[in-house]
Amino acid sequence: MNYGEEYDKAIVELQHRLGHIFSSPELLREALTHKSYANEQLRDSTACNERKEFLGDAVLDLVTADFLYHNYPQFPEGELSRIRAELVSATALAKVARKLQLGCCLRLGRGEQRSGGNDKDNLLADALEAVFGAIFIDAGWSVACDVLMSLFEVAAKQVAGRKSQDYKTRLQELAQAHYGQAPSYELTDVSGPDHQRHYSVVVCCDGKKLGEGSGSSKKSAQQQAACLALQKFESTS
Repeated sequence: MNYGEEYDKAIVELQHRLGHIFSSPELLREALTHKSYANEQLRDSTACNERKEFLGDAVLDLVTADFLYHNYPQFPEGELSRIRAELVSATALAKVARKLQLGCCLRLGRGEQRSGGNDKDNLLADALEAVFGAIFIDAGWSVACDVLMSLFEVAAKQVAGRKSQDYKTRLQELAQAHYGQAPSYELTDVSGPDHQRHYSVVVCCDGKKLGEGSGSSKKSAQQQAACLALQKFESTS
């Protein structure tokens, strides 16, 4: 690829798609520089995006962890970790990178270009993380958080919602298999003012308490109870 005026135009367009205009555009170019290009063209292996990828990976982990922690209080740590892992997987990141048309902006060595490196999942995912690191360096935590959430919030809600909906279904299937009947959910406590209710729920089956949960709604409390009951099943099976 010609990395002249055409490339500069592509970089400008990418910034608009990201929703962040760099005060130091060179940071973005460095984030899009694969080590093969740094070695071949720049003769400097340290000029690649690997350090920014390291930083961006940490920024992405913290942004997604913070979002999940505050928006899904009914989920235990293990489930939060599983949701985050799905969101930041190479496959998921590559999908986001393709939506941003990041591949056309990657600076690659000749070998990587010939082998289709502009559309490889691992190269796209690594470069996207490097871009996140560059945004953090360029503008700080608040801006980086805003950019990342604009890219990941919808997917985070979809993944979390899908997993949440599965808890009661999975628990019902297990209860039917173990006890021959569906579990029941009992509301045990309601506290707090009208605008900030807190509900506690116990899930039972065949006279046995399987789990208990709490949340800002009956539904979220039931989901947490089902999730914790599933964890008990998994630990004893």
